[in-house]
Amino acid sequence: MVDNKTQNNIDSWLYGDYDEQTKEEIRRLQRENSEELLDAFYTSLSFGTGGLRGIMGVGTNRMNAYNVRAATQGLANYIKTQTSKGSVVIGYDCRHHSREFAEEAAKVLAAGGIEVFLYSALRPVPVVSFGVLYKKAIAGIMVTASHNPPEYNGYKVYWDYGGQVLPPHDKGIIDEVNQITSNKMVKTVALPHPLVHEVNGEIDVAYLKAIHDWQFHPGDNHTHGKELHVVYSSLHGAGITMVPPALRDWGFTNLTIVKEQETPDGSFPTIKSPNPEEHAALEMGIDLLKKVNGDVLLATDPDTDRLGVVVMHENKPFFFNGNELACILLEHVCRALHQTHSMPSKSMFVKTIVTTELFRKIAEHHGGTCLDVLTGFKYIGEKIAQWEEEKGSGVPEHHYIFGGEESYGYLLGTHVRDKDAIISATCVCEAALQLKREGKTLVDLLYEIYRTHGIFREKLLSLTFGGKEGADKMREMMRHLRETPPKILADKPVTVMEDYLTHTKLHLETGKKETLVLPKSDVLRFWLEDGTKIVVRPSGTEPKIKLYCAVHEKHHHIDQHDMEKALEKCDRRLDEILHLMKEMLVGS
Repeated sequence: MVDNKTQNNIDSWLYGDYDEQTKEEIRRLQRENSEELLDAFYTSLSFGTGGLRGIMGVGTNRMNAYNVRAATQGLANYIKTQTSKGSVVIGYDCRHHSREFAEEAAKVLAAGGIEVFLYSALRPVPVVSFGVLYKKAIAGIMVTASHNPPEYNGYKVYWDYGGQVLPPHDKGIIDEVNQITSNKMVKTVALPHPLVHEVNGEIDVAYLKAIHDWQFHPGDNHTHGKELHVVYSSLHGAGITMVPPALRDWGFTNLTIVKEQETPDGSFPTIKSPNPEEHAALEMGIDLLKKVNGDVLLATDPDTDRLGVVVMHENKPFFFNGNELACILLEHVCRALHQTHSMPSKSMFVKTIVTTELFRKIAEHHGGTCLDVLTGFKYIGEKIAQWEEEKGSGVPEHHYIFGGEESYGYLLGTHVRDKDAIISATCVCEAALQLKREGKTLVDLLYEIYRTHGIFREKLLSLTFGGKEGADKMREMMRHLRETPPKILADKPVTVMEDYLTHTKLHLETGKKETLVLPKSDVLRFWLEDGTKIVVRPSGTEPKIKLYCAVHEKHHHIDQHDMEKALEKCDRRLDEILHLMKEMLVGS
């Protein structure tokens, strides 16, 4: 049974100003797949703070040219409330229809009198972020669904500071997009058009020059870089356009590409999911790493903002998680700055609230300041922009150096304002080369960090919910957890609850309250007596509640055998706490 709203949505497309091919597809679904038809039209694909993301196809609840045009019309209308003269940089990755959606966006912007710089071929996210700054654009668009399955595509909006759009502009854009209620409200032009400029190599060259200057050991890189055997996979994505040139520019010329995954392909034919966080996505790369006796495997997701790394250690592949790699890169950067006596006086290192606390220990150990931000790299980009603006204003200068998040995203430098797997890849190789010349690997560096600061281990558990009932259930779970927080978990008292929705830090034993300074967000963070951290937050892009747990073992000067036992002990505790949290939530 089709409800009135769904039927009205279907009718508006069947009898409205839509092309005949689209209408024929709707008629086919009516005949052959009523369930899919209902899902495609029961609601409208919402433009959220991150833009659009959804399954491709016909319908109000799908990624298609019509919804891309409507979203861009809203964006164009908002831009015109902010400036009379502005430009937009548009990039796209390997996914099906990405170039088409990028062109549709360009047509709408040009119809509104807005200049467009459209990449002539697919490019990574960091190059689009860089392009916004380089062109002094008012906004940027990246057509991508990141590491989602092949049937998805999406549309991310960047603002003039080079990062993903933030308040108040995110709400302003959303309001304008929501006012586009009819196809007739969207204006387009034909391509080519005088306001739409195809971008070729100009921004690539400027980007490579910008990251070239972030080498800490340029002499070693260019003299000995060929001694490090690097294997790289773009997982069929946009990274193939920029990661190999960047590695070679830094001196890492001994590079073997995973050929089967080299060609951009939105079907991702060799992998189930194009996510470098998943071991299965890297199997082909690991096989090649072993075959060629390589040192390090680098793999980037389709839009090249996330980096997965595997190294050969004691003749076995070692897969780093996002927290481990963030800490390895941070330690490498800090050591290099101290060796060259170039650590700025107010060095800032930024992580998200769910990222390992070991990151803070390392930054502070080397004399830097570590700042927490909400989950999402856009908040790291926001701090960079703020500190860059403050320079010369009389405010004490903050020097952003490095930021990271547990979901495999890192950024060295201020050349872009989003996570950047290109410079992260080059930095990993620089660190690996320094260690190889000492007969060590990145794993040895990780264990050195543990011996200095203790062992930190983290784990994520996602609870998935479907449909409208799922969203209601998630809200009820978060409400219940706020009102009745746990007092003890795994035999340890819960001492602090931080509620980012109410900006309240509550000391559970004393009842003392403090005010949190981060922006409002539906997130709870708990601290246990032994330093264990638990973060509970609904996902911003999927019907999931994410449970993050982090534990700490204060071991020092332990040998390899004791290290492995301590790691296993931490992992057992992580599983125990996450199991208890899951029981508490699902049973609430």
